[in-house]
Amino acid sequence: MFGPRKSLDTLLHRPSGAALAKTLSWPHLIALGVGAIVGTGIYTLTGVGAERAGPAVILAFAIAGAVCACAALAYAELATMIPAAGSAYTFSYAALGETIAWIVGWSLILEYSLACSTVAVGWSGYLVGWIQSAGIHLPAALLSGPHGGGIVNLPAVLVALAVMGLLVAGTRESATLNIVLVVVKLAALAIFIAFALPAFTADNLHPFMPYGFASTEIGGEKRGVMAAAAIVFFAFYGFDAVATSAEEAKNPGRDLTIGIVGSMVVCTAIYMAVAVAAVGALPFTQLADSAEPLALVLRTLGQPQAGHLIALAAVVALPSVILVMMYGQSRIFFVMARDGLLPRRLAKVSARTGAPTLITVLTGISIAAVAGFFRLDEIAELANAGTLLAFIAVGGCLMVLRRRAPHAPRLFRCPAPYVVGTLAILGCLYLLFSLPSSTIARFLIWNVIGLALYALYGRRGSVEREAPANA
Repeated sequence: MFGPRKSLDTLLHRPSGAALAKTLSWPHLIALGVGAIVGTGIYTLTGVGAERAGPAVILAFAIAGAVCACAALAYAELATMIPAAGSAYTFSYAALGETIAWIVGWSLILEYSLACSTVAVGWSGYLVGWIQSAGIHLPAALLSGPHGGGIVNLPAVLVALAVMGLLVAGTRESATLNIVLVVVKLAALAIFIAFALPAFTADNLHPFMPYGFASTEIGGEKRGVMAAAAIVFFAFYGFDAVATSAEEAKNPGRDLTIGIVGSMVVCTAIYMAVAVAAVGALPFTQLADSAEPLALVLRTLGQPQAGHLIALAAVVALPSVILVMMYGQSRIFFVMARDGLLPRRLAKVSARTGAPTLITVLTGISIAAVAGFFRLDEIAELANAGTLLAFIAVGGCLMVLRRRAPHAPRLFRCPAPYVVGTLAILGCLYLLFSLPSSTIARFLIWNVIGLALYALYGRRGSVEREAPANA
């Protein structure tokens, strides 16, 4: 019904010319996960979450983290069972069939591209602010796209192309630089907590849930803890990029487990601490009005220099988010091309670096174009929709493969897989339907376009359909 499935043997054995080089160890993988997770989300979505849930944004972070933890456990088992590039797309191909795999891969492209372009635009804003504070004023036409009255957001384009260059240079080299950038980000958040937590005032937590728990529409906007969780969810995903790197892990059984679970544990603890410090230091109404809530807290507390350091850390370290997201998208494109669902000539790896150079360049150019010319504020939530669908699929794959291939080697076994898989599916469905209805409508349109492309090209080019159908 859903097309052919890939056998586990096919996924684990690739011709040398179509295989990615094994260059990553667990410190690289934890840094990849933390590099993607700790980024624009925690720097900006604390304020957005406070607007939608009040002080209960703390609870929203906990709920989003719990849903992601269930998905992370499923990812850890599947990634060590099937250490091949493609993450949720590849797992779905093995468990649910080609058509579902295409839908998941198409959704992952949406996730990575929009998240990557959004971060590039956000980074541009931080950079321009720093340059202007030094008395240097650049031409306005080069600082925003046509929607803002300019020609192109040149800084956003340049940072996307620079990150593309790093990835072309090689996966290990870019992952090593990412470790340095992650350290910078974590140090900045530690500074924020150290300055903000002593100013904690319990009165700022009352009322704790001014808009209630469920996602409800108030004044034309979604409010409530679950509405906030559906948004701050953006701040958590990124660990799936670790699963995307499975084929390049030196010791998948150990490294992927540490990388996926470790990055989630580290980031959930950081987010809870930052949310408590921020909401405890200022009334949530003040945070809700700020595009830079963490810097606002520090300035209000009379620590302008610390606020400047937070902003500087964003300028220096946010490119790590772009790096990981662009890395993830290029690998999804690569695997879909290798499977024949996209043009196969895109699935060539460099003899020098072992990385897919052509697809990385095309990915970088497309992301730079979106960041330079398009307005993303109204469609940023689409990235969440794509991720939630992928997580739902992974929860299903965990349970299906436990039943279909119970004796297959699993270097990490998810505890209570049917409970964890069900919770991941139900939690992600709840978050998905907590998104604005306009976002859900755009997501459906995106998938209709994707299914049309699959019908016109993907089915015909499928490598799997050229061979006898798998049982």
